[in-house]
Amino acid sequence: MNVQGQTLSWQLQAGIIELALHREPCNEIGSASLEEFEKFASALDGLERDAHALIIHSEMKPGFCAGADLRELHQRSQAMEKAQAVRGVRDFLERIHRVFNRVDASPLTTIAAVHGVTFGGGFELALVCDLIIADKMARFCFPELRLGLIPGFGGIPRLKRDLGNAVVRDLLLTGRSFNATKAQQIGLVSQVVAEGEALRAARATAAQTGKFDRQTAVAAKRFIKPIPHEELRREIDIFCELFSRPEVEAGLKKFVESTDAQPYLP
Repeated sequence: MNVQGQTLSWQLQAGIIELALHREPCNEIGSASLEEFEKFASALDGLERDAHALIIHSEMKPGFCAGADLRELHQRSQAMEKAQAVRGVRDFLERIHRVFNRVDASPLTTIAAVHGVTFGGGFELALVCDLIIADKMARFCFPELRLGLIPGFGGIPRLKRDLGNAVVRDLLLTGRSFNATKAQQIGLVSQVVAEGEALRAARATAAQTGKFDRQTAVAAKRFIKPIPHEELRREIDIFCELFSRPEVEAGLKKFVESTDAQPYLP
């Protein structure tokens, strides 16, 4: 089975689903990506019957995912009055949360194979997965504070679930990035591999998980990986409260007018 989309595609082979991100330049998540993520989430019910693992990876050279499409967000906010823009943002966040929660709750063993830029919403997508396998060039960052925002795709509650509060505060409040070695030291990444080898390692790991009884694996995952629904809902509320502030409009304007090749980098 192979489904080809404009921003992402997926295939099922030998019990492993591979979801490939391929929107230039670095898989920014906007309305087009969200629609295709929703199609994938709807297809999961059928795919899961014949699979034991899911791998999410990027075909784009700069990295796994640079996060939300901030240019689209800025254009939409400029095209409508503030209250309407906030309602649109809330709707987008609720939709992306539904998709991410569906993957988070999947009975499959889910693996993010990451390289390069894994920032903002891309970092949050990786956090949805059970395991993160990173090549040595991967970098992780929440740059949202420089826009006057917090992560909005579920990153804070999931990071709190997986790591200590000191790490969460460091990433959130400083905006600085962690490299793959640091990420492994703090328990964020399960494996660090050579440059360009993350997908190969993820495939080997996915094959290993297929050797065990599925019901046992599902029970174990449910026990060790609860979904923090209440905190996820609160995150959306806080994001929307912050989005209405003029500082956010100024931050987005500065971002879209930047001449830097990668204005989201620290």
